[in-house]
Amino acid sequence: MNLRSPNQGPFPAARAAALCAALALALAAPADATTRHKSKPRKPRSVAAKPAPRDGQAEARLLDVYRLVGQGQARLALARAEALVREHPHFQLAQLVYGDLLASRTRPVRTLGDVPEGAGPLGAQPLAELREESRLRVRALLERPPAGTVPSQFVQLSRTSRHAIAIDTSLARLYFFENTAGGLKLLGDYYVSVGKQGIEKAVEGDLRTPLGVYYITSNLDPKTLKDFYGAGALPINYPNPYDARRGKTGSGIWLHGTPPGQFSRAPRASDGCVVLANPDLERLLRTVEIRSTPVVIAPSLQWVAPATLQADARPFADALAAWRAARSSGDTERLLPFYAADFSAEGKGLAEWIPQLRAELGRVRGRGVQLKDVSYLRWTDSAETMVVTFGEVPEGARSGTVKRQYWMRMGPHWKIFYEGVIG
Repeated sequence: MNLRSPNQGPFPAARAAALCAALALALAAPADATTRHKSKPRKPRSVAAKPAPRDGQAEARLLDVYRLVGQGQARLALARAEALVREHPHFQLAQLVYGDLLASRTRPVRTLGDVPEGAGPLGAQPLAELREESRLRVRALLERPPAGTVPSQFVQLSRTSRHAIAIDTSLARLYFFENTAGGLKLLGDYYVSVGKQGIEKAVEGDLRTPLGVYYITSNLDPKTLKDFYGAGALPINYPNPYDARRGKTGSGIWLHGTPPGQFSRAPRASDGCVVLANPDLERLLRTVEIRSTPVVIAPSLQWVAPATLQADARPFADALAAWRAARSSGDTERLLPFYAADFSAEGKGLAEWIPQLRAELGRVRGRGVQLKDVSYLRWTDSAETMVVTFGEVPEGARSGTVKRQYWMRMGPHWKIFYEGVIG
């Protein structure tokens, strides 16, 4: 089995697995004495202007250093680590690896961040965080998504969602997709930080990152933000209607960058946001569209074949088709059974929502309704839910409204517990 590091060639899984212990065993073997004292890393040639850092590039270079150490090429690893920290002086993990490589020239290094005994007791927590960051970066390299698979939440994405984001919090990893005619294409994946207290946000101020299906709601201009947020921010719609149904509170959950003096943050370092290195975030800022880009945040991602998803979703697709037929009939009594008894939207319960349903049916006047650009996103925890977005166009009309519904499986039936117009 071969693995491939970003922008690098394949390297043996056995060596990568050894590096999953965070470089320790590879560095523990001292270099040849003549090599240790006679060789000096070459300094990279100076250039007139440095190109802007690309997304994922710094991490790829760090993993290349790991690969070289695993292959016993300590001299080349040291030279590349030196170049990396020169270009990214605030990349703390790279600095730690560079320091270990320097130390290995004069003494055995037994662990990542091998500080001499008694030299740095106050740095125990930062060291532990950097070791965990290293472990997660290597683990994400080892546990690549199988070719041709997608996260199980992306049942169907319409052409209006040009991109999609999925976050696996167990790997501290964000996966960025383009929605092509042939399906989802993985464009890149990036290390991220989450809340100080982990995941499963429930209340305001709990320092946790929410789990669920969300959408990007805006793209904030970095000029309007504090330096703390780095290159910018992409807010998401937490709490969504499913969160609100379960009484979850809080606000201001963003995907954002890091301050100028920090390349990346510890795996658990935010107040609940998802934090990326600025070059990685800049890729998203340049590319994603607001309101139509879904963001899935999961404890772990299950990667499945798209054809499997379509087959699994057939019962729900049948329920949505039956709702459309009831909607087309113009009969309120036929339509109502599709709505949950505890339906809520815009502060209205089902009884208060019925007049609005009747008014909408009156405007359609018995014409058939077509659903255009339909997206299904599934979320399953204590219940199975489906987030559905579509354009509702009456027959004979050129355009209509864009709606989003939240459905839940209740026994053998699917029911709508939220419905709203979003465009």
